[in-house]
Amino acid sequence: MPTPYADAVARYAETDRARVYVPGHAADPDAAPALTEWFGPELLRRDVPPLLGGIDKGPGNPLAESLALAARAWNARRTWFLTNGASQGNRIAALALGAYRDADAPVVGQRSAHSSFIDGVILAGLAPRFVAPAIDPHLGINHGVSPDALRAALAGVDRPKGVYLISPSYFGAVADVAALADVAHEAGAPLIVDAAWGAHFGFHPDLPENPLRLGADLVISSTHKLGGSLTQSAMLHLADGPYADELEPLVERAFMLTQSTSASSLLLASLDLARETLETGHDRIAASIAAADRLRDEIRARGRFAVVSDGFGEFDDIIDADPLRVSIDVARGGLHGHTVREQLEREGISFEISTDSAVVAVLGAGVVPDADRIVEALHAIAPESSGDGVSAIEAAVALPAPGPLAMLPRAAFLAQGDAVPVADAIGRVSTDALAAYPPGIPNVLPGEVITAEVVAFLQRIAGTPGGYVRGAVDPSLATLRVVRDADAVDRPVCLSAGRAA
Repeated sequence: MPTPYADAVARYAETDRARVYVPGHAADPDAAPALTEWFGPELLRRDVPPLLGGIDKGPGNPLAESLALAARAWNARRTWFLTNGASQGNRIAALALGAYRDADAPVVGQRSAHSSFIDGVILAGLAPRFVAPAIDPHLGINHGVSPDALRAALAGVDRPKGVYLISPSYFGAVADVAALADVAHEAGAPLIVDAAWGAHFGFHPDLPENPLRLGADLVISSTHKLGGSLTQSAMLHLADGPYADELEPLVERAFMLTQSTSASSLLLASLDLARETLETGHDRIAASIAAADRLRDEIRARGRFAVVSDGFGEFDDIIDADPLRVSIDVARGGLHGHTVREQLEREGISFEISTDSAVVAVLGAGVVPDADRIVEALHAIAPESSGDGVSAIEAAVALPAPGPLAMLPRAAFLAQGDAVPVADAIGRVSTDALAAYPPGIPNVLPGEVITAEVVAFLQRIAGTPGGYVRGAVDPSLATLRVVRDADAVDRPVCLSAGRAA
């Protein structure tokens, strides 16, 4: 299967030429000996600038061919290659929505949105309205949004700019995208899906379906996560749906605003190659799924720990699970997730993430790890507690209702602010986004009123082993930063919708 852009870059690198342009290393081993020793001369030769004939310049160029192949592979009307990760895709989506429809029309978004989408909300001056995801109160992790929860959040909202949801979750929970798309479209809104963790979806019959084939209108795909491209490379896909004609020029404008004018040829080529690998990788993907199944089976058979996805049936927002994600409840075996991850890292076994109660293994499409080594090392760790299955954070993970949104996030973020004692911050408007980890859901956004309930929640999480509050001006939470001008916040502009169950 062809890889037009990657092949064109490789051909260009093989030609004998005097390079008197950027990048400054000019693929010259004598000019860049440290780079050459570390990366090798071939990589330097393939690190070429943009706007070269026969690579990315002119009609029908190889980059355009590669973009068309990617669009076909993911069933998109159009695909953009991103060199600043899925974070760039989230910001593009928000900026495109900012130029879509009436300026004051709200955007309905999942409360556990990635911080890059909140960045986009700030940059675009959006008026957000939130719907809370389901929460596992034992493990302190968030899942997705059910169609009923989205329908309730959209009730009374006139012509929203869009709906922004996440599927799959960090822990592999897959939402009912088809039903969610129906709900969004009934409300007259395009559905944007942050599928950062699902770039591999749809490339094997045992994997969940690609959101674009289920009715999503714009999909953010972090191709480097499980799709096999280089770190920081991603794709953005636009479906050929009812909103495509309006969205496409807006997405293109936002892309031009956010993409580097010196996009890395190495990252772009890796996206081209990753697409080809996924399309031809049926047997490799099958081997990865089999390895993940074996890892889960071994965990179940030994009985000490539990597989998180075995409990997904308890949540009405989850209809499937990513088989390449193996999330393990280690609290059941008397361990703290952060301790497990750190200890196994020292032993040469690297998990993707840990929470207080769990660790997550991620198998890239085509990767077959040594399951026996992982299972043996995990079970060799002595219990830290009684192993009664009760997480240290269980009493603290029920999310408090957020305070009212008194200013648009952009206005609050750009406002003059003061760091005040935490007791004095209650009733004031935050300039910062604050998210307690775990579970990592934004608890306070710029423009929201800080409540006593939220402060107590943040302090409880910050006081647990491994817990912290992302975005706090003071890690100890002795102070919080608030908007200085109280006259600007005399009444709410938009209320958040929904809260955790």
